[in-house]
Amino acid sequence: MFVDKAEIILKAGNGGHGGMSFRREKYVPNGGPDGGNGGHGGNIVFMADNGFRTLMEFKYKRKHKAENGENGTGGRSTGKTGEDLIIKVPVGTIVKDKDTGRIICDLSEHGQKYRVAEGGRGGRGNMNFATATRQAPRFAQGGVKGQERTVILELKLLADVGLIGFPNVGKSTLLSVITKAKPKIANYHFTTIVPNLGVVEWRNFDPFVIADIPGLIEGAHEGTGLGDQFLRHVERTKLLIHLLDAAGSEGRDPLEDFKAINLELEKYNEKLAQRVQIVALNKVDLLADASETAELKAELEKLGYEVFVISAVTGQGLNELLSRTITLLDEIGEVEPIFDIEPETESVYTPDFMEKQFTVEKRDHLYIVKGDFLERLITSVNFEDLDSVGFFQRVLKDKGVFAELEKMGIQDEDVVQLEDIEFEYFK
Repeated sequence: MFVDKAEIILKAGNGGHGGMSFRREKYVPNGGPDGGNGGHGGNIVFMADNGFRTLMEFKYKRKHKAENGENGTGGRSTGKTGEDLIIKVPVGTIVKDKDTGRIICDLSEHGQKYRVAEGGRGGRGNMNFATATRQAPRFAQGGVKGQERTVILELKLLADVGLIGFPNVGKSTLLSVITKAKPKIANYHFTTIVPNLGVVEWRNFDPFVIADIPGLIEGAHEGTGLGDQFLRHVERTKLLIHLLDAAGSEGRDPLEDFKAINLELEKYNEKLAQRVQIVALNKVDLLADASETAELKAELEKLGYEVFVISAVTGQGLNELLSRTITLLDEIGEVEPIFDIEPETESVYTPDFMEKQFTVEKRDHLYIVKGDFLERLITSVNFEDLDSVGFFQRVLKDKGVFAELEKMGIQDEDVVQLEDIEFEYFK
């Protein structure tokens, strides 16, 4: 099954908690704190691999989780860093953030890697909190939770040339003749239900990849005929070969077909419609009068297109078409991508304690505090230690949470809820 789009949930590993211990040896009294730091959580990394051709496996496995970092231990021992989770995808896959819609990375080369979800930072052990006045700290910092995000994977085929045109104009036949591909061929609409790729090796020139893009009819940019699902596969192409049924064997006007397909390309993406395009008038072997082809060729040339008269069945005109295709590919070189990538910072994912936005909702004697910083703060606190809880309370005070609660009329013994934590309020 060919699957070219999938939505998956990523959970990077949590950072390990810092250790809380003291050095105790027979002849070393008051050895001091020696709790080690927690290990960093594992990242989630995507890697392009030529051994994969589809995103099918992500339809069945949607949740992916990296390994957590281990907690720090005594003897100043740092916890083990969580193993990174390497997710292999086909070459040509782009990764989008579901919430923002922006493109995170474009994996267009074999072996290319990109870190998509950051593992949490490990907490500091109590050995880090010893000072001249606090020589025996009995608290350690909790590890930071790993990044969670939902991403959308889209596979965009890496083809140099895209074959476009209405169904049954001979795209599959042409592909089978000029390459070793074996697409399904028959005389009915939508024979091709998945994009087909083939490699053209012609004479002594460098080979190039050509793709037969199915499903292009009127309304394709809106999903008619599955067109919007397959249009993405011509986004990377440098050159478009527009195939027309010069014989009108389907009872359609080839010139109107040409205009309709180009309108769909423009509606889908203006940059795509501006790709270099040449026209191939196919099925001329079915015409008794060549004058009809000449008139159609002249009309298309008036519009500024190079036109080639061919027959995929007999081989007529294919040498001229391929020769010009190779020349154009050399002239065009690299093309501007039609999708924009916004690079992310490579910094370690850490909680932002400077963020000051939060909301408070009152329900009778229950006050529910919500804010992006809360979950990150809670995972960095060891609630079994009074000093660590004191740190937690100072952060809430500094952020103005307590002041806002008092402004809303909170009384002693009213309940405050922060994420999964509830406590009674005392001034």
